[in-house]
Amino acid sequence: MTSIPATHDLNRTPVGLAPLLAAGAGFSVASIYYSQPMLPDLARGLQVGEGAIGAVPTLTQLGYAAGILLLAPLGDRFDRRRVMLVKSMLLAVMLLVCALAPNVPVLLVASLFIGLAATAAQDFVPAAVSLAPEHQRGKAVGAVMTGLLLGILLSRVVSGLVTQALGWRAMFGFAAASLLLLALAVQWRVPAFAPTTRLPYGDLLKSMAGLWRQHALLRRAAVAQALLGLGFSAFWSTLAVMLHARFGMGSGAAGAFGLAGAAGALAAPIAGRLSDRVGPRRVVLMGTGVAALAYALMLGMDFLPMSGALLLLVLSTIGFDFGFQASLIAHQSTVYGLDPAARSRLNAILITAMFVGMAGGSVLGSLLWAHWGWPAVALLGVSSALGAALWRWRA
Repeated sequence: MTSIPATHDLNRTPVGLAPLLAAGAGFSVASIYYSQPMLPDLARGLQVGEGAIGAVPTLTQLGYAAGILLLAPLGDRFDRRRVMLVKSMLLAVMLLVCALAPNVPVLLVASLFIGLAATAAQDFVPAAVSLAPEHQRGKAVGAVMTGLLLGILLSRVVSGLVTQALGWRAMFGFAAASLLLLALAVQWRVPAFAPTTRLPYGDLLKSMAGLWRQHALLRRAAVAQALLGLGFSAFWSTLAVMLHARFGMGSGAAGAFGLAGAAGALAAPIAGRLSDRVGPRRVVLMGTGVAALAYALMLGMDFLPMSGALLLLVLSTIGFDFGFQASLIAHQSTVYGLDPAARSRLNAILITAMFVGMAGGSVLGSLLWAHWGWPAVALLGVSSALGAALWRWRA
């Protein structure tokens, strides 16, 4: 198959390719989050405590961070289409293993590999950037990231509803089927991409250290997004437990909060266009400010009746998701412009930092909830957003 050129108009690609890239990113990354609303169901089904089952999302996120660092750079070295296919097939197999898991150890091992293979999502994003002209880079990132972000947020909705209706094993089975269909679509529709480097794998990984030292903007973006990821993950990893304990709600309600978060996905196209017009730094400062305010509002939940507290929680979810996603789009637009031949590696560094922060947020969120309750989780979100804003302000 003929390789696609390095720069191409995304609007003139084969019919359906741009939506397919967005859907591919969404379905791949959704695999990381299916487990979050079903944690109480997993604990009951496998007859373990909720504390033990909390390792599932943590291992998935650590696996994703490791996969971004170790596997995402392969998009610069090999045809991205082939990389997408291999990862999608592996992801489908691991989701099927989760559906059939007889015990927690098997589930934990499969969760780690799900995180590794779900890095396929980050192969779809630089593919879209390679297809877009330079002056529309932010728009291209925003278009495909809309699909990725909807995958993150709606995955919780689907998972919560399916788990409540059919059980957690059925949810993992449906997820495996969706990835098999994605692999077929990639095989059928996505063209080949010419590699941008011939570095051996070891040198490819080593080159990322050089990119880190070379680009101060990369370091700024990575640290700021990691700080934002800390509060973001602390919220989502404790939401299901908090809703069950405080409001008596099940996995379906926890998943339904993804609908509120999905409104934040509107930030992707808006942030992409704004980054092209006013610059990514201003978009980051706007996003971090919105996120900090949204987390702060959650501190008022204790002073409201149940209906008011739930409404405030929904509004806060929309706000901090919007801020988080706007900042991510702006940061990606920044790093993709630093070195066109190293886009997969630059993205790997940024997303690895973010998911390390998110993995830390899962741990910290659980500890804060267990010892000091929901206000402590909200304060962590405020601190992480303000820290990211101050870090970028100094740039």
